[in-house]
Amino acid sequence: MWSPEQYEKFKSERAQPFHDLVAMIEHRPRMQIVDLGCGTGELTRLLHEHFTAEETMGIDNSETMLLRGGAMASEVLRFEKGDIEAFVTDRPYDLVFSNAALHWVPDHERLLTRLTGFLAKNGQLAIQMPANDDHPSHSIAADVAREMGIEARTDHVLAPERYASLLYKLGFRKQHVRLQVYGHELPSAHDVVEWNRGALLTDYEARLGNDFSKFLETYASRLVHTLSETTPFFYTYKRILMWASF
Repeated sequence: MWSPEQYEKFKSERAQPFHDLVAMIEHRPRMQIVDLGCGTGELTRLLHEHFTAEETMGIDNSETMLLRGGAMASEVLRFEKGDIEAFVTDRPYDLVFSNAALHWVPDHERLLTRLTGFLAKNGQLAIQMPANDDHPSHSIAADVAREMGIEARTDHVLAPERYASLLYKLGFRKQHVRLQVYGHELPSAHDVVEWNRGALLTDYEARLGNDFSKFLETYASRLVHTLSETTPFFYTYKRILMWASF
């Protein structure tokens, strides 16, 4: 259900956390990088070029998104279809990177343990995830889903301090974990609906099928009624950014 066109309606706003995460990473020579949940691959290419990496692999489970990445692929920048939960490797990576993807994956204690096992001796882990489920844009979607007889999307994201403790337990002695609020000036509250159609609502669309149009109509009406009608509309969006190295 992922649509590159819908997702990229707010391309620059969605890219800012990526750039903030990249700024946390230490630049090292000849890095081997894996990007889990690479989407269209455009930011994966920027990651590869920023660090002049020796090789970068992008992994995503959406064929629609990966079609964009194919045009950017080369011998040292490759893209493969795959689920993050099923990803395995017999080679160590200098950087395991994931931008706005791991919140879809359950059991983060087990997940981070697995990702740590993919790192080289002095490897780095860099992750950014939305943490906005308490905002009306997310909580109203959960309410409407329950009213239509399906479960709300599960929030797998832990509190920032849990991640800090987990990283320490996994042996990372250098780390930076923070909760950051991004403020986005949108033309109106209606644009919050369009924003979430590009990511959050894809889960409900996949599970509701033909009933999604009814879900979307109810969600949009209720959300716009709940949010301020002022224009422009200031949309606050919380995200967790974390970086760690041994």
